[in-house]
Amino acid sequence: MTALDTLPEPTPGTPSRPRAAANRDYFELTERVKAAGLMGRDVRTYVLRTALLTVVLAAGIAGMALIPDSPWLLLLGAGFGVLFTQFAFLAHDGAHQQVFASGRRNQWFARIIGNLVVGLSVAWWNRKHGKHHAHPNTIGKDGDISGGVLVFVPGDEQGRSGFMAWLAKRQGWAFLPLLSLFAFVLHYEAISSVVRDTRMKHRLAEAVLCGIRILGFPVLAFATMSPGWAVGFLAVQLAVFGITMGGSFAPNHKGMPILPEDLEVDFLRRQVLTSRNITGGRLMTWAMGGLDLQIEHHLFPRMPSGHLRKVRPLVKEFCAEKGIVYTETSLLRSYIIVIKYLNRVGLGYADPMDCPVAAQLRRA
Repeated sequence: MTALDTLPEPTPGTPSRPRAAANRDYFELTERVKAAGLMGRDVRTYVLRTALLTVVLAAGIAGMALIPDSPWLLLLGAGFGVLFTQFAFLAHDGAHQQVFASGRRNQWFARIIGNLVVGLSVAWWNRKHGKHHAHPNTIGKDGDISGGVLVFVPGDEQGRSGFMAWLAKRQGWAFLPLLSLFAFVLHYEAISSVVRDTRMKHRLAEAVLCGIRILGFPVLAFATMSPGWAVGFLAVQLAVFGITMGGSFAPNHKGMPILPEDLEVDFLRRQVLTSRNITGGRLMTWAMGGLDLQIEHHLFPRMPSGHLRKVRPLVKEFCAEKGIVYTETSLLRSYIIVIKYLNRVGLGYADPMDCPVAAQLRRA
């Protein structure tokens, strides 16, 4: 069993009586969603997506061998960056048990695509991402806001010195450029996890699959291109992958309330009030792999991403009935919010509950 197998998606009758009372609203919403027939699997769509992306991947590999040394290789590298991001969305959905009814099939689907095609450790991702879903934006529990190069929690900027202090004060402006390095982080964590985590399930499989991808793709590039163009091709691919991958996750929670570790909030409000949807229709849903519908994804993490847009009106209507703030904005506006928030945190001006929906969390 993985961390994502234990995501808090309760069903009526399972929690204790106090917890059941606290989650009554969520149970009511769940019944409406079930009645709409949106909780079932959509294997056919995932098979078609996987087949289409595989054909594009094969065409891209052929292009590496056939395109002569020229700027077209840089464009091809950018295409691979976008393509690997789309494969990562498939691995993400498999890890969330969205594809098949069988948990084992989902995990191997995610493991093969995530490790072999994308070059990330699905076991590492499961642990990290499962904690995020259980406790989004919660200090001490959500690794996505833990300290690192950037500071997400007000107060964490204190004690930094030298270059890190200088960067913290300008981190909002550095945020988008730093996303270009996100691919290196994912590949590093993949290698580090399979080397150090002796308790990792299917560790050998993860190591072999990650090794083939992380070592094999650069070897293929240098085998089909001159050294200079191979370096340029890989640099563009990694930068675009980092920006499109990291840029799909970043707008969904940053700048929303950050919760103290001991704050008691029911499941529905914890997920809705710490998440932000991105507007833009079906094209945005494709570009972000369904992560533009972050509220619905957090409420129903095992729901196929193709169903999230269908369930959105039900969730939005239900939140309006219960007086729960439902936050959505454009992609550009979300980045403006994130950049401003990061700058305020770095300068020591931000309050972790200083945002329009924080008052509801204080009352929850």
